[in-house]
Amino acid sequence: MKIAIVRLSAIGDIIQSMVVLQFIKKNFPNCSIDWVVDSQFATVLNGCVEIDNIIELNIKQVKIQKSFSLFYNIVRKLRRLEKYDKVFDLQGLIKSAIVTRLIPAEERIGFDKNSIREKLASFFYSQKFSIPYQENVVLRYTGIINEFLKININKKDLDNKTSFFKNSKLRVSHNGTQVLLILGASFPSKIYPGKKYAEIANSINANFVAVWGSDKEKKIAQELKSITKNVTVAKKLSLNELKKLISSVDLVIGGDTGPTHLAWALNVPSITIFGSTPMKRNCYRTKINLAISSQEIINPFNIDKIDPSIKNINPKEIVKLAKGILEK
Repeated sequence: MKIAIVRLSAIGDIIQSMVVLQFIKKNFPNCSIDWVVDSQFATVLNGCVEIDNIIELNIKQVKIQKSFSLFYNIVRKLRRLEKYDKVFDLQGLIKSAIVTRLIPAEERIGFDKNSIREKLASFFYSQKFSIPYQENVVLRYTGIINEFLKININKKDLDNKTSFFKNSKLRVSHNGTQVLLILGASFPSKIYPGKKYAEIANSINANFVAVWGSDKEKKIAQELKSITKNVTVAKKLSLNELKKLISSVDLVIGGDTGPTHLAWALNVPSITIFGSTPMKRNCYRTKINLAISSQEIINPFNIDKIDPSIKNINPKEIVKLAKGILEK
């Protein structure tokens, strides 16, 4: 069986949807799986042994340049692919649905119109799956795979999943407990304040490494280092270097963002801090992957990207969770 999975963006969403791969391969060991992704996010998939081919599309460049020739190249590339038995759109947007429709296939599978934000996308699928949009994202991804491949990915399977990537460890320090702090995120209401991270670092006997991805985040990391004794600032890391680093630490603490979700994918203990995004939907919690939220109920259809509520989470609550993990 030849399968294609369409999940174009973004880092955290791609990581969480990758959970289906090992279970597909377990049930269909002779199948081939290709992944269709926006070029800017392709490195997220590096090191995943279950993927046979990564098919990169320059979708963002088409949008930026408004170039018909770039768009035509994408269409031609997709139409020239070998025919697939099944193509799964795990994104559920109009752009991903169009990509799914352009791929030669026996079946094109996606969510129905009541299960996605952009309802028109469901028009492009030959088979549709109904599951509430507000349901946990990991259960959405495994649900559609269970339905159309007739397998049963259950809670026990998810709790005992293997790491999504080949591990090649990159130690920052060989002395003592290591905790990674993910300082940034895609928008402000996902970002926990630097001074509160400092309170966490000052309350735990461990070596902390502050990871940053922009000049603004680097400045926060340097300020954090200046007011704590046990924080070092990481160099600017590529995504592959970040995977290696995360695989080697004892705990990752950060907001609802791709690098924090990498810890879950690598089976590394983590605490995800939620502000304006829905914790129950966006985080699959385990015994070692915990989460804390500033709000009980959030409408995933209406995210407030400037909501400041994440600042109200008491660092002592995060410290308590962290010590519970580290003591075990």
